[in-house]
Amino acid sequence: MQLNNPFIESQGIELIRWEPDEAVFRMLIEQHHLNRYGYLHGGLIATLLDVACGYAGMDTSMKNSVDYGHSVTVMLNISYLNPIHGGAVIANGVCNRKGRRIYFSEATLSSESGELIATAQGCFKQAVKSA
Repeated sequence: MQLNNPFIESQGIELIRWEPDEAVFRMLIEQHHLNRYGYLHGGLIATLLDVACGYAGMDTSMKNSVDYGHSVTVMLNISYLNPIHGGAVIANGVCNRKGRRIYFSEATLSSESGELIATAQGCFKQAVKSA
């Protein structure tokens, strides 16, 4: 599925599953994703968690449309638990509660073998796309 999100696509982040209240992304770690110590950069970890949380609460009824709406991050709290330097990571986001315009989500980032790398909790606002 085309995400129509140039930054996400430029990092090689792939949407694996997008269902009501859940979104799963995968990314193969490449050399340009690493910090100077050889581990996945914390900013990219934050991006993966933000994307998983954000998409988990978005309306999936138009997910096959180019214009499926969007949301903005109001708050994101991240806990970095373990470093990772290679392989692939999976970001799994779940929406816990929705209001009319605000929703609350959480996400985990794990290695493909299941090691927990980081977690996040966030608050997001459904945005009205302007023409």
